[in-house]
Amino acid sequence: MKLSLKRSLWMFFIGLLFFAGKVIAQPTFESAVAYLDFINKKNEVLTTKYMVYLSAVSHGKSARKVEKRRIDVVNSINETKIDITTMPPWQGDKSFRDTTVAYLKILNTVFNEDYGKIVNMEEIAEQSYDAMEAYMLAQDKAYEKLNEAGEKQRETEKQFAAKNNIKLLESTSELGNKAKIAGDVLAHCNEMYLVFFKPYKQEAYLIEAMNQKDLVGMQQDINSLKKFAEEGLEKLKTMKGYNGDASLIAACRNMLNFYKSEVARSTAFTDYFLKEESFLKIKKQFDSKPSSKRTQQDIDQYNQAVNDINYARKNFNDTNNDLNKERAAALNNWNKTYNDYLDDHMPKQARQ
Repeated sequence: MKLSLKRSLWMFFIGLLFFAGKVIAQPTFESAVAYLDFINKKNEVLTTKYMVYLSAVSHGKSARKVEKRRIDVVNSINETKIDITTMPPWQGDKSFRDTTVAYLKILNTVFNEDYGKIVNMEEIAEQSYDAMEAYMLAQDKAYEKLNEAGEKQRETEKQFAAKNNIKLLESTSELGNKAKIAGDVLAHCNEMYLVFFKPYKQEAYLIEAMNQKDLVGMQQDINSLKKFAEEGLEKLKTMKGYNGDASLIAACRNMLNFYKSEVARSTAFTDYFLKEESFLKIKKQFDSKPSSKRTQQDIDQYNQAVNDINYARKNFNDTNNDLNKERAAALNNWNKTYNDYLDDHMPKQARQ
């Protein structure tokens, strides 16, 4: 039994060494073209895979929901890195191989660390403008790293081709072009979204203050909302739509004009709370007196307070109803335009 176990273990280790030898065996290449083609095909498969992930994230799916695809991309990067690392230098020149490995290390950092952080940041992005700005800046930086790494890799490819008299097509590859477009579109959409989000979040603070009947807080929030809406409208004057498409700018302008209109009509809310506060004081005084001791002046003052509070309440309700309808219409238009904009301009990449 002991001899059998030793023999089994010996055969297992021999098999393991044989398998490991197969994994790390260097591929052979008959020409520089074959060498270049091997690296390019590996990169193309990998780029397709990570563009599938980026396409899903960019078309409305949360990073958390497509987390498995990100992990799949990270695994594919590591597998590709092993394949490239085991390549021999081409006629003593290891620059193309080594720069490709360096490129893959950058991809690994971006998808393993940068996008890993983005997944976590996404969950708190809606909590504040600063959190949203940090989240979108992280997205932009990740795309920048991908584009910069891709440009360096393409430059190395050109240098290798020139050294070995290989003629390359001057046009950018379809996948590389898609990655560049995706970065440009995302940067524009993120910039637009922050212009929208700043007053959007400020309005939420105003509504919260209204619900708390916090007059001091309301006035502060009204002033801030006015400021952010006006600042946003100024920014829009110098912004250009991607490929001349200004629909997202128009939808954002519509939202900001709504917020300015809301600020102008917000006196209906502050007036109501002031009238309510005054009415409750008058009513308390009025109720504290027996009917036999109430003067005509007391009665007139109370009746006037009733009329004032009723008018203020009606004005509050009418204004609130109008603003709710206008807000819903403006937000629906913004959301639809934003989604349509991404669908129209963000490259789509299907699984292969």
